[in-house]
Amino acid sequence: MSSIEYLWRDRRRRLGLPLSFTRYGLSEDRLFCETGLLNFKADEVLLYRVRDLELTMSLGQRIFGVGTVCVHSSDKSIPHLDLKNIRHPREVKELIHQNVEAAKEKRRMRTTELMGPGRDQDDLCDLEDPEDGA
Repeated sequence: MSSIEYLWRDRRRRLGLPLSFTRYGLSEDRLFCETGLLNFKADEVLLYRVRDLELTMSLGQRIFGVGTVCVHSSDKSIPHLDLKNIRHPREVKELIHQNVEAAKEKRRMRTTELMGPGRDQDDLCDLEDPEDGA
C-alpha cells in the first residue's frame, strides 16, 4: 500500500489495538484488504461494484470503540469483504458510501438506469461490466 493515494487506512484491531497483519485502505475508486506477514495476500474491490454496506458492532466491539463494516459487491472473486474491528466504523461506512456513489456517478451507473421492466435489485449482479470485454 505505497503508491496509491488513500482516503482512509486502518488495521484490524484486537482489544482496540492494531495488533494484526491485516491492513485496509480506501482510494477514490477501490477498497483494499492486505493480509499476512510471510504469506501475503492482497484483495481489492472496485467501488462501482459495491451493492450494499452493513455495519455491525457487538458489545465487545463497542467497549473497545471498533466495529465491522461488511461490503457486499457484484465482484465475482470477492462478493463479500469484511473490514473487521476498525476504528470509527460509522464514519468509515459513510466514507465508503460517498465514494461508491461518486464512482458510480463517474461511470454513469445509476441503479434506475440499469433496471428495466421486470428487473429487481438482485438482477444487477448479472449485468456485465463494459470494461471486462463482454
